[in-house]
Amino acid sequence: MMHAGDVPGRLARGAVLAALVAISVPLSVHAAPARSTKPAAPPAATPANTPATAPPAAAPRPLSESVAAVVNDEIISTYDLAQRMRLLIATSGIQPNEQNLPQFQRQALISLIDEHLQLHELRRVEKQQKITIIATDDEVREEVAAMARENNMSADQFLGVLQAQGIGRETLYQQFRAQMSWQRWLQGRYGTRLRIGDDQVKATEARLAAAASKPQYQVSEVFIDANRAGGMAQATQGAQQLITQLQQGAPFGAVARQFSSAPTAASGGDAGWISPGEMPAEVDAALDQLRPGQLSAPIPVRDGVYIIYLRDKRAGAGATVVNLKQAAVQLPTTASAAEVAAARDKLMSVRAAATGCADLQAAAGKQPGVIAGDLGEAEIADLAPEFRQAAQTLQENQISEPIRTRVGLHLVAVCGKRASSGAQLTREQIESRLFGQQLAMIARRYMRDLRNSATIETR
Repeated sequence: MMHAGDVPGRLARGAVLAALVAISVPLSVHAAPARSTKPAAPPAATPANTPATAPPAAAPRPLSESVAAVVNDEIISTYDLAQRMRLLIATSGIQPNEQNLPQFQRQALISLIDEHLQLHELRRVEKQQKITIIATDDEVREEVAAMARENNMSADQFLGVLQAQGIGRETLYQQFRAQMSWQRWLQGRYGTRLRIGDDQVKATEARLAAAASKPQYQVSEVFIDANRAGGMAQATQGAQQLITQLQQGAPFGAVARQFSSAPTAASGGDAGWISPGEMPAEVDAALDQLRPGQLSAPIPVRDGVYIIYLRDKRAGAGATVVNLKQAAVQLPTTASAAEVAAARDKLMSVRAAATGCADLQAAAGKQPGVIAGDLGEAEIADLAPEFRQAAQTLQENQISEPIRTRVGLHLVAVCGKRASSGAQLTREQIESRLFGQQLAMIARRYMRDLRNSATIETR
């Protein structure tokens, strides 16, 4: 799902430290000093007749250090991979275990490979065009400081929290440097060239108008790209593992930032309000079955797998929305005729004593065994069939006759009724959304071409 701001000019920071966790299981890649791919700096000159100071003894290098991958002759060491895994774990809110560590390792390696490809391309462009694109140390430090402030910390405190998790500051700096530089290049190269035509805007307006009577959904998304994950089977398996962690309390936004391949990852997976037809048909079908607050199962599409979290839902234009209260007596489906009759008598007493919504709960409180509450606002079409007819026929402040359901006997009061006006995007919002979609598509194709033309070896 691509919307305005999908390729932001600044790195999305969010509350990245809110989900820091201790790594309680050993990483499957041994942490060892990184191998630098740059030539060593020449030794400093020693004045004549001055005895050279013996260098400090180097820390022993673990024998298990090895090369994790080679990208265009640049090495990604097992230390680099272990460090990125630790950063991924610390900022995703997912508790690591033996089952999900392979997924962390795979995602960390994919991210490192992409970043090496991006920086390799940026260095080529810098040399060719004699311009500066790659973020400087000062710019990276400024971004880290900004993230720290958003977490109510100083930069030193922020880095100290990461260090306590075994994460070196250079690991965070390298990730920031690659992301900031790549976003800057995309905006600079393509942002000023993209033009949204009047025909595109009108076509979008027509499509939105046609869908205005349909429900709208406020969603967050994680998209697992099958090409990056190594195939649909791996993408589906990874999505299911993430869903398990989300169900166990991992923050959706943190998971989306680290694992999603959708452009909305930068904003924690927030895709905003969408209408049917804006996402793949498979996602639309899943949304139709979800209720606000629910998380979808893995949704396979042509090139990957979605995880959708439905945050809210609103009626389309022309739908009727009602605000309801109820008074009820709990009754199982096996209740006897005498029990049903007794419950009906209680509810009829409540109905006679109440004048409408204002005093329904007070009247119910005087009858033992009767519970009352506010059902909130809902579109009539979304109501349970037993309540739908009452909501359609009653006027405001009217109370229904007792209604039997499988859980009890109910009185329903209509406290408000209105026609939904829906929500329409302005022309500026449509242009911004289309711009974000096109820029995100270009970015995805760019990365695909870089991967196809690169020499990548994993070990």
